[in-house]
Amino acid sequence: MTSKYTGVVDEGNYSYEEEMVNNARGMKLFTCRWLPPKSQPVKALVFICHGYAVECSVTMRGTGVRLAQAGYAVYGVDYEGHGKSEGLQGYVPSFDLLVNDCDAFFAAAVASTPNTDLPRFLLGESMGGAVALLLHRARPSYWSGAVLVAPMCKIADEMKPHPVVVSVLRAMTSIIPTWRIVPTADVIDAAYRVQEKRDEIRANPYCYNAKPRLKTAYELLRISLHVENNILKKVSLPFLIVHGGDDKVTDPSVSDLLYRSAVSQDKKLNLYPAMWHALTSGETVDNINVVFKDIIAWLDQRSGASPAPTTSSSEMEQKSKHDHDQHQQDLNVVAKQ
Repeated sequence: MTSKYTGVVDEGNYSYEEEMVNNARGMKLFTCRWLPPKSQPVKALVFICHGYAVECSVTMRGTGVRLAQAGYAVYGVDYEGHGKSEGLQGYVPSFDLLVNDCDAFFAAAVASTPNTDLPRFLLGESMGGAVALLLHRARPSYWSGAVLVAPMCKIADEMKPHPVVVSVLRAMTSIIPTWRIVPTADVIDAAYRVQEKRDEIRANPYCYNAKPRLKTAYELLRISLHVENNILKKVSLPFLIVHGGDDKVTDPSVSDLLYRSAVSQDKKLNLYPAMWHALTSGETVDNINVVFKDIIAWLDQRSGASPAPTTSSSEMEQKSKHDHDQHQQDLNVVAKQ
């Protein structure tokens, strides 16, 4: 799984590139990367595992930009059935194949870098947290560490389908796997505190906003139970968990269970009181800044890198305005497609 990146955008303090690659099943997957300026040495590689129903290039753009500006090369891939990748939208026929696709692309990306000895980190959000943990267990000594943002180690009780629905799921997935009939609470309203971000997700055609498909819901439930029962106690890599104290989508108590259960010697849990699920994009600007400050400091310490240079408040305001304006341009492009 290799590619030559195209569609280069150079913003001065970072560059953005994207390309399609083929997975082992011949499906085209959308991939992208954010890179620091060429004049700035790369501290480490960061590989994004996005959440369910979202994608990398728009939804995770803020994460890619912030980390690239801090000196990290950031790689993302849209899962099958997600974002700009091929596959029925919102459909996860096999979580195992999804993880295999990520593993193959990430390994190929590492092999294609000028310095393959750079530290390599996973960054998984929500469902992507489960993806990151499974990638780690597939290659226990390959990854230098992981940042887990409100990881899906267990589906919160408030978001679980009723037990009767679960029974129907199990029986019907082989008959009507793609049907969108699973009743759930509105995840967007539960995940994103800021209304502007909710509106963005709902307006983004690359995000899946309908009811979960039968097989997808079953796979999410199956893998969350597998992670909870079989993976948590085997986690051995360095990790940072950041989780909102008022998260109603993924259970903060299970992040605490991961922290206490993992055999990792280097582990940290940051629980942010009153914050919600989407810590890196759906909170207030001040809250997002706090979370990224902690994430970048953790990465810097484990990359043997010096902290990113302090930026004046006026420069921060200019960058914030530039990023907001560029973000709006991206949304306008998406809306026209």
